[in-house]
Amino acid sequence: MNIILYFSDQQRFDTINEKVTPNLHNMLDESIFFDNCYTCQPVCGPARACIQTGLYASENDCYINGISMNPNYENALAKCLNKSDYNTSYIGKWHLASDTAGTNPHNNLQTKAMPEEYRGGYNDCWLAADCLEFTSDINGGFLFDKNNNKVEFKGVRSDCINDFAIDYIKNYNSDKAFFLMISQLEPHHQNGKNTFQCVEGEDKEFENYPYPEDLIGLNGNYKEEFAHYLACCKRLDSNFADLVKAVHDKGLWDDSVLIYTSDHGCHFKTRNMEYKRSAHEASAHIPLIMTGGGLKKNDITSKYIGKKFDGFVSLLDLTATILDMAKVEIPSNYQSQSILKMLESGKGRDHIFMQISESQLGRAIITEDYTYSVKKPFSFGMTKAKSNFYKGEFLYDNKKDKAQHNNVIKKAEYKQIKKQLKEKLLLDIEQVEGIKPKII
Repeated sequence: MNIILYFSDQQRFDTINEKVTPNLHNMLDESIFFDNCYTCQPVCGPARACIQTGLYASENDCYINGISMNPNYENALAKCLNKSDYNTSYIGKWHLASDTAGTNPHNNLQTKAMPEEYRGGYNDCWLAADCLEFTSDINGGFLFDKNNNKVEFKGVRSDCINDFAIDYIKNYNSDKAFFLMISQLEPHHQNGKNTFQCVEGEDKEFENYPYPEDLIGLNGNYKEEFAHYLACCKRLDSNFADLVKAVHDKGLWDDSVLIYTSDHGCHFKTRNMEYKRSAHEASAHIPLIMTGGGLKKNDITSKYIGKKFDGFVSLLDLTATILDMAKVEIPSNYQSQSILKMLESGKGRDHIFMQISESQLGRAIITEDYTYSVKKPFSFGMTKAKSNFYKGEFLYDNKKDKAQHNNVIKKAEYKQIKKQLKEKLLLDIEQVEGIKPKII
């Protein structure tokens, strides 16, 4: 089974609709749509590290941007697939090679070629930049291939990244199955230019598009940037449709599964001084869609084609799921859980556990009814991955307050609910991190 993971950056769950992503929307009849997929870490590098390792960020040590993934970790996703005779390839933004932060900054590869040991074990096509936002913008840039040669591209960035992936598929001539991860930068804002870069004029279509309720009435830059952001999302939708066509044209559709998702969402500086890094719905809730003819070849996934699955799924769970799809043994140390097992049982996770850094050293859980988040006082979560002490930050009643405008953490009527959520969160921290912190 060929598996393609198509990864956008900073894409909100609610962008998957008929207006913004018409191609993805029109594919729902032949896809599985996951209503409740959430990130495990709303920061670019840590989220990617979770996928590549099958571990939460505190356990893989990439708890902030600028810490490289351990090159000696033998259970990395690509390495597990390689052992089962897969060709593994990666195209786009990597964000897991440089050591520019943490306790030992020493190895800045943000705009340089990455030595093989820092590539996570990918063994076939490698065409990537550690920080694509620093090597490119909307009008072109450069990547590096597996021989460390600079590969320049001209034109719209997302189109060019997509074209590299399409070329890989068109030219694929091996009898082996392949895993291909395509990591786009869009709709992430362009670092250094303080804007979401879209193709000139494409934002006009969204000038009168209604703002999401969670943004309305809050400070932030959504009024200036939301149309640009949606234009980026629509361009990605067109890119993905082109990739699907290439898979069809190559005759690989019936033997392939394509997964579309993102690392985290975007709240447009309404909840903190950044675009994400919080447990709010806008930041945490992400799209997840599986499609491809290969879904029909699996008894479990075939039953869900054209349907929605509303169980809780974590971004972390993609690692075990991909290995399960490839019929590769899932390492015993993984904290990732196979979504195939969830589909088989009809139940997802009981709730979502999140770790948060760079805006705070925080932990959160999301249940069917509530979002509860805590943080270490006076910490931005930059120097340590864990804490023995947290203080409650917010509690939202998601049934009564879908836009999460009313923090009820101090309200007497939620005292018992907060206690139950705290107990659940403490159990998560103990099970994942092996410590028993205090929460007040």
